Amino acid sequence: MNIDLTRIPAFGVAGNFTGHLEQAGEAVDFLNVKVAEPTAPKALFPTYIPVSDGQGVSKISKLVPTFLKIFPFDSSKIVFPKGEEKLQIEPECAVVFDVEWNVGQVASLRPVCFGASNDCSIRKAGARKISEKKNWGASSKGFSDRQIELTSFRAGCELDGYRIASFLVRDGKALEYGEDSPVSGYSYIWEKLERWLIDRLNFQKDEGPAEDVGSYLAAAERPARILISIGATRYTEFGEKNFLRKGDQAVVILYPESAYTHEQIVRKLEEQKQDNIEERDICILRQIVDC
Repeated sequence: MNIDLTRIPAFGVAGNFTGHLEQAGEAVDFLNVKVAEPTAPKALFPTYIPVSDGQGVSKISKLVPTFLKIFPFDSSKIVFPKGEEKLQIEPECAVVFDVEWNVGQVASLRPVCFGASNDCSIRKAGARKISEKKNWGASSKGFSDRQIELTSFRAGCELDGYRIASFLVRDGKALEYGEDSPVSGYSYIWEKLERWLIDRLNFQKDEGPAEDVGSYLAAAERPARILISIGATRYTEFGEKNFLRKGDQAVVILYPESAYTHEQIVRKLEEQKQDNIEERDICILRQIVDC
């Protein structure tokens, strides 16, 4: 599919894979965030809001922080943020949804496609909002060029049965960065996640590390389509302790477990060092780290 991300607001789900926030040192940021149940995601955060800064900008558009208006996605590279040292891959599945609006609120979400996502994050203390660690300018995030059509967001759909694998390729060696995890292993998935997303898009408040994402969507003129990265997996011991360096490759792969083993995916990655894996049922995002 050919998705023009420059026109689509993008968001991420914080805390949708048990243990990830603790590994990332971010659990403390959410201590005062009220959730419906212990396993619930903690917040929906923005990574990109396509709003113009030109003449005639509305008052509501001015509420969107300037950095969120910069297009951050790049499928081939990550540009290291100036002055920062700790940058980690956040391996995720991302889903494009069509949005149905009713009286100014999100009424429903219809899935369009899915792909591999790197919701790359700066590890630093003192950030007021999650988004401040997510979009530091152009080439700070990633979404695979290849997406797979999604006709529903329910158990048994095209995405069900997929796994998320991630690697840091350094000195020609593929080092496992995130735990190879099933998409069905997310804390909230399918109808439960969809209901949670609609609630957060409509009612999330600007408090603690969270933001009023509904006002951002209003500033973007209630778009017909949005991108949601539905949560980062847990890190391997290596991924938890090692940060990106210049020349590294950050790789996130979505693959169907019915067709491939983890070992086959590793071999494909190592055998095709310069080119994308070509199987049509695999989504691969491969980004060079450029300082």
